[in-house]
Amino acid sequence: MTPAPTPRTGLRDVSPYVSPQLSVKARLNTNESPYPLPEGFAEELADEVAALPLNRYPDGQMTRLREELSVSVGHPVEGTWAANGSNEILTQLLQAYGGAGRRAAVFEPTYLLHSRIAWLTQTDVVSLTLDEGFSLSEDNASAAVDAEPDVVFVCSPNNPTGNAQPVDAVASLAARTRALVIVDEAYIEFGGSTCLPLVREHPNVVVTRTMSKAFALAGARIGYALASADVVEDLQRVRLPYHVSAITQAAGVVALRHQKEALAILDAIRDERDRILTSLRAMPDVVVHPSDANFVLFVPPKPAIAVWRHLLDQGVLIRDLSTVVPNALRVTAGSSDEVDLFLSALREALLA
Repeated sequence: MTPAPTPRTGLRDVSPYVSPQLSVKARLNTNESPYPLPEGFAEELADEVAALPLNRYPDGQMTRLREELSVSVGHPVEGTWAANGSNEILTQLLQAYGGAGRRAAVFEPTYLLHSRIAWLTQTDVVSLTLDEGFSLSEDNASAAVDAEPDVVFVCSPNNPTGNAQPVDAVASLAARTRALVIVDEAYIEFGGSTCLPLVREHPNVVVTRTMSKAFALAGARIGYALASADVVEDLQRVRLPYHVSAITQAAGVVALRHQKEALAILDAIRDERDRILTSLRAMPDVVVHPSDANFVLFVPPKPAIAVWRHLLDQGVLIRDLSTVVPNALRVTAGSSDEVDLFLSALREALLA
């Protein structure tokens, strides 16, 4: 028999990155929007897709999508780039600025995929710890500068803690290092101040965003970067040919036409997030972290895994993040009915 192929060293020591997609009453573990864009979006998208010449490759420069994103956020089109979700944007950035013999700094606790993408691109990782309250401080910035990284990740609002980072602290960091400072703003539409103005002042800052959350397009997989023209040129050098399909590009263009409707959805999600915060703070011995995002991180007075299992038994799926923040759970702000189910099941779990 022919021998099996041998993967890269250490590959099989790493588990796949998986977020459970279970059939439950309330799936509140992946920070998706609980509401789709209005019916008019689907009808317009169907018309756009029907008109596409799918026998031809898509526009490799994503011209329409980049132009519409540029107008939407008020950033030059030559500094605007798109990919299949913000995770692909992050991967391209590390392909361009990371790699073997280079290092990325992350501020823990933060989005787990930052370190994982660094591993995928064979970029070394320097883990630094955020101060109390998970807020980026001048001391954190100094520690990052001292580590002499090639890339620094800042997540704002931070996942999983939910808090936005001070723009002044990010600006101070960017001014003191030649590293590429990646500000992951996947949740910025829900709260906090954007670091986008820093891109104009500091060519080493790039802001990454997604249409999965605020635009209710998790299934379309559209992420984008707002950077200097030089950074976008470097991303062009590492991207795969025709990496964003014509259908995906059309979905993004049509969704941007429905920006007002998307923003209206955000108000409902923020209301549910605030209801979760208020309700959890009223529960005895539950530690609740402030949130500028569409989710809430909390620490129950019982073992997190036991609470998580009780909730799942009641048809409510949330995220166990106790390996990131001790004994912590994260819940997405879903629909009003989903939040009702979560709060009811949580009260039962805490009394059990």
